[in-house]
Amino acid sequence: MSEPSIVPAGDCALRVVFDNKIDPSINQLVNSLDKKLTELSVPGVAETIPAFRVLTVLYDPEITDLGILSEAIRQLLSDQNEMDSREKRVVHIPVCYDRSFGPDLEELSRHSGLSIEEIIAVHSGRDYLIYMMGFLPGFAYLGGLDPSLHIPRLDTPRTSIEAGAVGIAGSQTGMYPIASPGGWRLIGSTPVILFDPNRSEPFLYEAGDYIRFEPVSREVYDQIKADCREGIYKYQVTMEVDGGGHSGNQ
Repeated sequence: MSEPSIVPAGDCALRVVFDNKIDPSINQLVNSLDKKLTELSVPGVAETIPAFRVLTVLYDPEITDLGILSEAIRQLLSDQNEMDSREKRVVHIPVCYDRSFGPDLEELSRHSGLSIEEIIAVHSGRDYLIYMMGFLPGFAYLGGLDPSLHIPRLDTPRTSIEAGAVGIAGSQTGMYPIASPGGWRLIGSTPVILFDPNRSEPFLYEAGDYIRFEPVSREVYDQIKADCREGIYKYQVTMEVDGGGHSGNQ
């Protein structure tokens, strides 16, 4: 892996640019650096924006400058081992793959050659790294979709997709946190509220976390949805280190 470059982005921001490819290890470096800058309260840093392979850092030019901040970032990057040693935070997302929520399941089955039951097993059989957040509040760009489920997005996008819809587009899977137009192939829905501006923590997850989809029946879906409306549903998060871990609820 080559040395990341640090380049100016206007008069009060810089970009830390890693190798030009989508790779979990590169994205982990982006998010590790992001967390370090936040945890250490590096002087002058106003905001950080992590993406697939770039971290944008906004700073206050009355407190720091490009040279000083670049040097501080290089010092953080030099301790590679410390930055790589971090827990894996997994957010569990219940999903109902009922055909009423998955109008594109049949088409995905024909495209992939898999049965719907196999599609569900494959889709929910792995954890998905959140590479970045964007597009909509709470929309997570997830990596790691099994190649057998890759499918082009719809030729004509739907004008309205309900909040909670789970879909696939190309080599990515994701969830719609709010109602929106969209061209992703819909295969299910989650009853949990992915984005709520009235919560103390509006988002359930952030870049660098993992999403674990867990199949639930329509009955369980309805119950969770009712619990979410009443504010009594306990969101499950698992912290894992070296294959082990502990779980907790939020």
